[in-house]
Amino acid sequence: MSSSNPQGALHGVRVLDLTRILAGPLCTMMLGDMGADVIKVEPPGSGDDTRSWGPPFAEGESAYYLGVNRNKRSITLNMAMKSGQEVLAGLIKKSDVLVENFKVGTLEKWGFGNDWLQEHAPQLVRCSITGYGSVGPKAGLPGYDFILQAESGLMSITGEPDGTPMKYGVAIVDVCTGMLACNSVLAALNARHTTGRGQHVEVSLFDSGLAMLANVASNHLISGKNAGRFGNGHPNIVPYTAYPTRDDMIAVAVGNDGQFSKFAAVLGHAEWATDPRFTKNPDRIGNRDALDDLIKIELKREGAETWIEKLTDAGIPCGRINSVAQALAAPHAIARGMVTSVEHPTAGTVKMLGIPFRFSDTPPSIRRAPPLLGQHTEAVLREELGFSDARIDALRQEKVI
Repeated sequence: MSSSNPQGALHGVRVLDLTRILAGPLCTMMLGDMGADVIKVEPPGSGDDTRSWGPPFAEGESAYYLGVNRNKRSITLNMAMKSGQEVLAGLIKKSDVLVENFKVGTLEKWGFGNDWLQEHAPQLVRCSITGYGSVGPKAGLPGYDFILQAESGLMSITGEPDGTPMKYGVAIVDVCTGMLACNSVLAALNARHTTGRGQHVEVSLFDSGLAMLANVASNHLISGKNAGRFGNGHPNIVPYTAYPTRDDMIAVAVGNDGQFSKFAAVLGHAEWATDPRFTKNPDRIGNRDALDDLIKIELKREGAETWIEKLTDAGIPCGRINSVAQALAAPHAIARGMVTSVEHPTAGTVKMLGIPFRFSDTPPSIRRAPPLLGQHTEAVLREELGFSDARIDALRQEKVI
């Protein structure tokens, strides 16, 4: 077995982060967690939009911004100015990855089209995160998570059957797009080992939203029937939903007929497993309401913890429906390191989510707190581009940085 490398799997990879809000910063944070050196480029004065998205704030730093910007260095740069574009060109030439979520065509407008990149930065993996991609009737339009949840069909399948369509509790299309962008960047970096050159990767919120339909999309494409809302239920499996107990709600996921037989026995109704209405999963799908009503009667007889213990002992997947506070304070979350803390230069000790992936030989790590706006501007310009103090002062006077 090879020895552990504490520097991370992406140590030595330089990422230029030209993104803001959520999908892009999440992608680059994940790359940073894996060991990449991430330089976040922000507009002077204002920075990433999410720096002001609060409350809550920690000594002026918004919780939203803090949540997706660790393991980065921040520089300020007015990329719309000629001098700013000259600085950007120098950074691109020294980078392995560039991630941007500008309006389609922005980099090209600044002079960084495919021809320039092939000549000056052939090694670069450029990842563009957009709302609707670069082709199609809506190409070039800005993308917003809430709108994409609506347009993709995700909202239409979320909510109670007799209620209205409902968005997810977090910006789930943004989150999944960020993860897909990270996956795509890693694949392009791997391809570079074979081809010797970088490439352009495109990820859009629109495509991600449709891809997230997964089995629901497949159900429609195969059957021709439109998808509906099932509340906490599952379109293809019963019983698979949330139920009230005597004191709290629990989630129960009975995945096959064998589990259903055990589930019925735990509830004191082994005969349900041989009832022709419920014997096989398709039978239970056809009699969903009748079975759910029977289950609710039995589960109301005891409390959530009692049922969780009984069902877990019988091998039935189940769990308490926690609040966010309960979930983050759960012993298993603490044991897994999914709540951690970092020392911030102005906010002191800041709690944040941990890293959700592990490597046996090249462990991910949190090496830098989310940076202050422009915290590393001078250091990056000196160390990476060799700028003198006089040149840095001139750029500051011109309000380029």
